[in-house]
Amino acid sequence: MSEIQVVHMDPPYSFEAYPHVLEPLTVDDGGGYLITFPDLPGCMSDGETIEEAIANGRDAFSAWMSARIHMGKPIPKPTWHGENRAPVRLMQRLPRSLHASLVARARAEGTSLNTLVTMLLAEGLGRREHHD
Repeated sequence: MSEIQVVHMDPPYSFEAYPHVLEPLTVDDGGGYLITFPDLPGCMSDGETIEEAIANGRDAFSAWMSARIHMGKPIPKPTWHGENRAPVRLMQRLPRSLHASLVARARAEGTSLNTLVTMLLAEGLGRREHHD
C-alpha cells in the first residue's frame, strides 16, 4: 500500500462548531477518554485525560477535514441534536476570582477562554451522564 501525503487545509467550520462526545473508556479498553464527532463519521481520538483527549481530538479533526477536502468529498455542516444551527452564545455572570482562574488556566493550556469553558462543561456533563 502506498502512502499519501495530505496537506493541512483549513476547514469551512471550526472545531468548536461541531458537537463532540467525551466518554470514559473502560480499563479493558485501555482507560482514559474517547472523543467522537457525531457529524464526522470515523473521526475520533482518545487520551489519558479529558484534556489530552480533546487535544488529540483537535488533531483528528484537522486530519479528518484535510483528508476529506483532499479527496474532494463534501464537509458535513455542524449539527446539534439533528438541527442545522450555528453554535449558541451563553452569557454567564462569574465571580471575578473564578474568571481570573479560568483565564489563567486557558492561557496555561494555550487555548481560548471559550474553548476551555466548553471543554469543562462537556467534561462535567460526561461525568454526570456516566454516573446516571
